[in-house]
Amino acid sequence: MKEETISRYYIRVPNVPQTDKGNLVLKHGDSFAIFNRYGDIQPIGLGEQGLYHEGSRFVSRLEFILCDARPFLLSSAVGENNLLLTVDLTNPDLLIGKDLFLPRGSVHILRTKFLFEGGYYERIKIQNFAPSPVSLPLCFLFEADFADIFEVRGTKRQRRGEKLNGIVDEKSITIRYKGLDSVLRQTIFLFFPRPSKIDPSKAIFHLHLRPKETTTLFLIIFCKIGDTPHGLSYKNALIKARRALRDIKRKTCEITTSNDQFNAWLDRSYNDIFMMLTETPFGLYPYAGIPWFNTIFGRDGIITALECLWINPDIARGVLNYLAATQAKEVIPEQDAEPGKIVHEIRKGEMASTGEIPFSQYYGSIDATPLFIILAGAYYERVGDRDFIEQLWPHIELALRWIDNYGDLDKDGFVEYTSSGNGLINKGWKDSHDSIFHADGSRAKGPIALVEVQGYTYEAKIKAANLAHALGMEEMAKRLLKDAQNLRERFEKRFWCEEIGTYALALDGEKRPCRVRTSNAGHCLFSGIANKSHASRLIQTLLEWHFFSGWGIRTVSSLEPVYNPISYHNGSVWPHDNAIIAYGFSRYGFKEEVLKIMEGLFEASTFFPFHRLPELFCGFSLRPNEGPTHYPVACNPQAWSAASVFLLLQACLGMAFKRKRLCFHHPILPPFLEEIHLKDLRMGDSSMDIYLKRYENDVVINVVRKRKDIEVVVIK
Repeated sequence: MKEETISRYYIRVPNVPQTDKGNLVLKHGDSFAIFNRYGDIQPIGLGEQGLYHEGSRFVSRLEFILCDARPFLLSSAVGENNLLLTVDLTNPDLLIGKDLFLPRGSVHILRTKFLFEGGYYERIKIQNFAPSPVSLPLCFLFEADFADIFEVRGTKRQRRGEKLNGIVDEKSITIRYKGLDSVLRQTIFLFFPRPSKIDPSKAIFHLHLRPKETTTLFLIIFCKIGDTPHGLSYKNALIKARRALRDIKRKTCEITTSNDQFNAWLDRSYNDIFMMLTETPFGLYPYAGIPWFNTIFGRDGIITALECLWINPDIARGVLNYLAATQAKEVIPEQDAEPGKIVHEIRKGEMASTGEIPFSQYYGSIDATPLFIILAGAYYERVGDRDFIEQLWPHIELALRWIDNYGDLDKDGFVEYTSSGNGLINKGWKDSHDSIFHADGSRAKGPIALVEVQGYTYEAKIKAANLAHALGMEEMAKRLLKDAQNLRERFEKRFWCEEIGTYALALDGEKRPCRVRTSNAGHCLFSGIANKSHASRLIQTLLEWHFFSGWGIRTVSSLEPVYNPISYHNGSVWPHDNAIIAYGFSRYGFKEEVLKIMEGLFEASTFFPFHRLPELFCGFSLRPNEGPTHYPVACNPQAWSAASVFLLLQACLGMAFKRKRLCFHHPILPPFLEEIHLKDLRMGDSSMDIYLKRYENDVVINVVRKRKDIEVVVIK
């Protein structure tokens, strides 16, 4: 394959030894950090380790050295709530000086670290368990390359900014970089107590410890951009970080089950969502994924909010507020912006600021705009906040006008896109350069009308009609419902492919259908655009051997010429994709089929570290006694993947909200879940607790606590 045929934003994987596998991740706000198992940052493996802030790497090396040697690793882990990373170390066998031999295990070192508001906070406790006093030199080695996240991903730059002289005093080091965007970025290393020796690349401590004596060191790193102030002390930052986490948890429905393994998946999903949530001026927003997508993504934020809507509607409110505030108001070709369009991606790094990449505020998604309307409608059904919808309505109207005026380029009634000159080639959720193709494997030429986007548009019109009705605009509601019905009729005629039992992936620029089997068609079940007979046939197709790997539904059937289980979009398994499809199964009443997807992803979760489902994994068929095959550069965690378990549970239970009315439509649970407890499920200004128990093929629902004005209905 020629180099120029690959997107310039492709994430490259260099041919380097991948030693020290199993990175550990911390994240808070616009900062995240990737460490090895020792709690260090080293330029090894894929080269992604580092401390990042607002799209730039502020620390590219951070190594802890004991007596000129790497300490011996005992254990390391990120705590269950994703707040603290702890690393237990000890000394290897050491010869100190000429005569003193220190056997391994004589000294215990506990490193505890976290991130908060642009700062890195680490406490190092050292205790001497040797029977005699010891004198130990400790050293921190550090570097800051200020690489943009796109550089780390593999994008080449013709030139970079200027590395300025460092500033060193008795207890701190400041490394400075002035970018091509004229912004001064500084990494400030602060040490407490004062090191014995300090220079621009290392700090050395000489410790003297009596038997059983403990001493504590602190390292605080501030990622400073422009005139941003310094952070807090270790203690005060930790207090504030814990308080912020408690506030989010307090407003989220707690789910526990009778299955410990499933609880582990749930707990990991909760804590990954809590970690990815970022406080913005408009409310909470789930950043997309670490390391490559730790920023605002419109589509990802909307889908994550939909997945989490029943457990915490505040996430949806924050997403809707943010996306409304950043909705495009004018045509800006280099940003793919058009009036009413919802943002795809917002980046804050140097390359975004200089225009080297087009993603500072980029509107390249074709689907984020109808999805925005869907989320608004679902939020109103969940919460019933008419005042908020009234405030949001001008943005919903603007989004509807974009769909009709800019989304439908040739006025054939379908929403389509063309490739951008310097942005994305493909603009649906499968946005890699080779993801839209014909049955012979040739790439489809635009304008492209994606199958799932027509479904989203249909559902957006339905949701908008419901909102218009709630606001008293009956004529508009009728027109929107008629538009939706007309779209559905056109869609069935042009997209259904009887010979392969599914909808076409897309219509190309010549209105030729891409007659290929892809998971995209499954989203038409989620949106409800599929008619009942075609839905039944499609569900059967999606669960056949060539589609369902045993772990989940592949993005592309193994019968297609382009199928590649190791590809990003052409044969892999994406948890969020499967959750959306499973919800569609439930919508059409195929509950046993929902369980098949639930069971596959649950089993997969038991094989991944920390029970964390990554962004995607390879699409190889299930092999007995083996887990799924990892995808090399998958984001981990990824918000919409973490949230997939919540949408899967909603699909199983058939949960639907109408303000203070909760319906369970034909609830069903898999054999491995005997009981489920829902605690503090919010309904209006109150909450309730529910206990569910499976009896063979039935689920009994017991409302443990609720207010009288809340109605719970079970439809079997």
